[in-house]
Amino acid sequence: MELSVLYEDNHLIAVNKPSGLLAQGDRTGDEPMAVFVKAYIKKKYKKPGDVFLGIIHRLDRPVSGVTIFARTSKALTRMNELFRNKTIVKKYVALVDKTPPKNHDRLLHYLIKDHKRNKVSAYQKATKNSKESITEYELLSKLSGIYVLKVSPITGRAHQIRSQLSITGMPIVGDLKYGSKKRTGDQSIGLHCYSLHFIHPVKKEPVTINANPPNGNFWNLFNFEELLIFD
Repeated sequence: MELSVLYEDNHLIAVNKPSGLLAQGDRTGDEPMAVFVKAYIKKKYKKPGDVFLGIIHRLDRPVSGVTIFARTSKALTRMNELFRNKTIVKKYVALVDKTPPKNHDRLLHYLIKDHKRNKVSAYQKATKNSKESITEYELLSKLSGIYVLKVSPITGRAHQIRSQLSITGMPIVGDLKYGSKKRTGDQSIGLHCYSLHFIHPVKKEPVTINANPPNGNFWNLFNFEELLIFD
């Protein structure tokens, strides 16, 4: 496949992951994004043998957008530390098919993951083995029964945005696992990571990586440049 490379230096590489593609390998045996990124590096830099590639930012299979990898072990260790310390700013755009209860809000829930079903349950109060999850959203636009939300996850839990928006009454378009009644016609859902901002782990300079939302399905209803998501 032809990669959409968004950022690249000696330490990091970021790509715009299409929906339906795994970020890393799983039990399905399907080729993940990492395989294609390794092949790209190997060919471009004429690297002999295996290519080191550390996975930093994982997106769910049906989610598209900025996915970042480390090209060195030093960068991997330091980027993982930035994520643990919540110093990386992540921004998503979500398409939901129900009216948001508020134009903007800060959601606080407690999540428990069922690993067998690969599904997360969100609760209003802390329960045994639950993890606190915080997500902020802002309503940007509405058209044809689809609402566009700018979403900022403060914590970094599995299926965080999907489960929190769902329990709040606004499931993501195409996300049948979390209650959506609208189908996209493929493996995608209406969730896209459009921006990552952080201080470079080696150069110590601010880095912002942006990725345009995909074409097709419900995305083409909106002009995202006019919505000013890249602020």
